[in-house]
Amino acid sequence: MLIKRGGDIKGGEITDQALYLNRRAFMAGAAALALAPGVAAPGMSAAAPPAAGQPLAATRNKAFDIPDAATKFQDATTYNNFYEFGVNKDDPSSLGGTLKPRPWKVQVDGLVHKPATFDVDDVIRMAPLEERVYRLRCVEGWSMVIPWIGFPLSVLLKRVDPTGSAKYVEFSTLVDPSQFPGQKKGLFSFGGLDWPYTEGLRLDEALHPLTLLTVGMYGQVLPNQNGAPIRVVIPWKYGFKSAKSIVRIRLTAEEPKTAWNKAAPQEYGFYSNVNPKVDHPRWSQATERRIGEFRRRETLMWNGYDQVAGLYTGMDLKKQY
Repeated sequence: MLIKRGGDIKGGEITDQALYLNRRAFMAGAAALALAPGVAAPGMSAAAPPAAGQPLAATRNKAFDIPDAATKFQDATTYNNFYEFGVNKDDPSSLGGTLKPRPWKVQVDGLVHKPATFDVDDVIRMAPLEERVYRLRCVEGWSMVIPWIGFPLSVLLKRVDPTGSAKYVEFSTLVDPSQFPGQKKGLFSFGGLDWPYTEGLRLDEALHPLTLLTVGMYGQVLPNQNGAPIRVVIPWKYGFKSAKSIVRIRLTAEEPKTAWNKAAPQEYGFYSNVNPKVDHPRWSQATERRIGEFRRRETLMWNGYDQVAGLYTGMDLKKQY
């Protein structure tokens, strides 16, 4: 990973002051919590409990159980990065009511033999739903443990039958400022992200059994603030790779341009695998803070999912970060 210092840094690459102060405010809140356990950090347990959503039945896949305790539902639904709603961690939960997750269509096209547009409820019926408990690691240094509901993305991709030329998969989020206030012009003083929010995987990453097309969590349908009605979850990568509120999945021959890689390529690489040995230019990735805890723990390579290591044999993970 390239780390720039001093005169090498261009003005457009400097962190916006509001974002920097927001991160500093959160860390200060966490420090205060460590000294005063009865006081809650911003965006966490002091918030009103989120309303229960529609139940969603799924069979627990114990092959993916981990010894870590699950993050409290309230914390997982009130402390989020979802820039379509805003830059603050509580914006998704406080503003998420503007999103209308039905009706919803997902277009799957590009280098496939059978392009199709699916209603999200047809997608939900495409395969038996599983509950899988996954670690989620944010590039900012915090983490969660969440019981997701979905099925392997490979089920959908095999349905559309990729051509031999397909090498990558691109995900695009809905663009609609009336539903996503964060997409309105002028919200981001640092220039903002290009909409739609796009993310991508190599095809072999997308077909890996861990990659989950996700429609629920904690026994219910996905809350708006967590990516309703459909998102992808890739547990060995930093959280921003797991695209939310997906409306299009496109297979390509070339590596797709992704939102954060376009906005700050020196900080956010295409692969973005959890790697404690490759630091973000502005902070270490060697440790993390689990939401609900106040001690830091060591970050695990691949976020603890060693079964994906073979996907990257022979790669220089410091250059292909």
